[in-house]
Amino acid sequence: MRLRALLDTPELGLRLLGGVEELDRTVRGVMTTDLRDPSRYLSGGELVLTGLAWHRTAEDSEPFVRILAAAGVAALAAGEAELGAVPEDLTIACARHRLPLFAVVEDVAFATITEHVVRQVSTERAGDLAAVVERHRRLMSSGPGGGGLDAVLDLLVSDLDLRAWVLSPTGRLMAGSGGGAQRLPETVRTRLAGAHLAAVRAGQRSPYRVTGGDGADYALFPVRTGAADARAAVLSDWLLAVRADPADWPGERLDLLEGVTQLIAAEREHGDSSLTMRRRLAQEVLELVQSGAPPAETAARLRAAGQVLVPELQPGAMPCWQVVVAQVEWEEPGEGASGDGSATQSLLEEILAGQILPAPEAQASDADAVDAPDAAYRIAVAHAADEAVALVPLPPTGGGGMGGAGDRAARDSTELDAAELVASIREPLERGLAQDGRLSVGVSAAVHSAEGLRGALEEARHARRVAAAHSGRVRAAGHAELASHVLLLPFVPDDVRRAFTARLLQPLRDYDQRHRAELLPTLEAFLASDGSWTRCASRLHLHVNTLRYRMGRIEQLTGRDLSRLEDKLDFFLALRMS
Repeated sequence: MRLRALLDTPELGLRLLGGVEELDRTVRGVMTTDLRDPSRYLSGGELVLTGLAWHRTAEDSEPFVRILAAAGVAALAAGEAELGAVPEDLTIACARHRLPLFAVVEDVAFATITEHVVRQVSTERAGDLAAVVERHRRLMSSGPGGGGLDAVLDLLVSDLDLRAWVLSPTGRLMAGSGGGAQRLPETVRTRLAGAHLAAVRAGQRSPYRVTGGDGADYALFPVRTGAADARAAVLSDWLLAVRADPADWPGERLDLLEGVTQLIAAEREHGDSSLTMRRRLAQEVLELVQSGAPPAETAARLRAAGQVLVPELQPGAMPCWQVVVAQVEWEEPGEGASGDGSATQSLLEEILAGQILPAPEAQASDADAVDAPDAAYRIAVAHAADEAVALVPLPPTGGGGMGGAGDRAARDSTELDAAELVASIREPLERGLAQDGRLSVGVSAAVHSAEGLRGALEEARHARRVAAAHSGRVRAAGHAELASHVLLLPFVPDDVRRAFTARLLQPLRDYDQRHRAELLPTLEAFLASDGSWTRCASRLHLHVNTLRYRMGRIEQLTGRDLSRLEDKLDFFLALRMS
């Protein structure tokens, strides 16, 4: 705002004493002081209010005004309550340093002037920022190249004193104000992401007010994608986190920040041509594998994908690959929730980006961590009717190619681990899935050829089905779990389970209940001891003869022979399924 506007507001009680030629100066803030030297608190452009408590003699005016002029303040306003009138020596000093001087009548409080200036300056700054947002929006409407988010986020700091970050649904840092100078700790980001997902699923109105765990309040704004099913969209939508309490924000500021979220959504949609290309590559490879195309054709397409995803790969070389399959299931189908794996596709890209790409703190900027130009390698994710399928190249180990026997140890060390894949994002995603959604993820072993890719895809799908049988909202299983009987148990129908365990174990339960004989615990200990009488007796603190008597009673009640491997295996499986 201009100094001239202050004179045009009678309720402020300002009277111009000098500096009429400087009334077009811009006021950027307001400060009240009675210090002899307030320079440390001045940044330029302020209207300084003073009650003149610092004024003892005529010699005090010159150094005080000189300090204000050197700091670049817009004007000085002196109250008449303390001395009855503004001293003439102060008027002379202001004229000498070309500093406009106002007198404030006794019955107008400094708080009234401060409130008016702050309100006007904030409104004007918001208008300037809104103009920048609108300019970016117009640029985005004609295609990519709107200049990115950094300029807008930086203006939130410089003009509205609002520090802000763009986060992924799992709390990964996508962009930040101030050039990333003040990054959010991972614990705070994870907490904010979880609170955002929970608030959206609960149907709360944004912005969501959250305490970040670092003692600060945050206002969270969802960045909407316009997906048909809000339950699925919330798992892939970004959010804008602003470090402030939005409780007393005017409507104009809320509208402005909603505009910023629309700009973020537009930047995300238009700013990533490489993501579209990687998705297309994955889709082509998936269709070739599922259609049973000749291995040579699949290998050619897979080799091309390797060159795109692993830039440092030697020409013609083939990286090792892992396949990851994910599926989100909802208890009640909703519009857009079934028959469309696109939301799961975005979610799987997010999960893998957080696991295998360099952490944002290690990157040169806060730009989109999914597509950071210095990422060592990337991933490609396709989607089918109800699942997402990712091709993950393992990073080269030295020679630029992969697959030789000498690379086996290094390849093992870089393979994705199913449990680690979801460990860091489990908390926020569980809040987003709420009580009606479940995510299951399966991870294959690494393969180094197109011929092995079909088997890796089936392996990942089997692992996902094993994960789906686990408890919890976010489940994952790897190829190691497929080499055990646990692969079979989740797919045994419940009625078959109950009939099998009842036929074999119910006689023992009934006998234990009547006689307190502890036959079932004895059987479990015997099998856990690999059928060794001595180890089992020692484990149960029994005499071997007592153990033999109990095992004989088990054989009599069940009609089985525990010296036979088949009967031991039946008991083992029955105990695991019970």
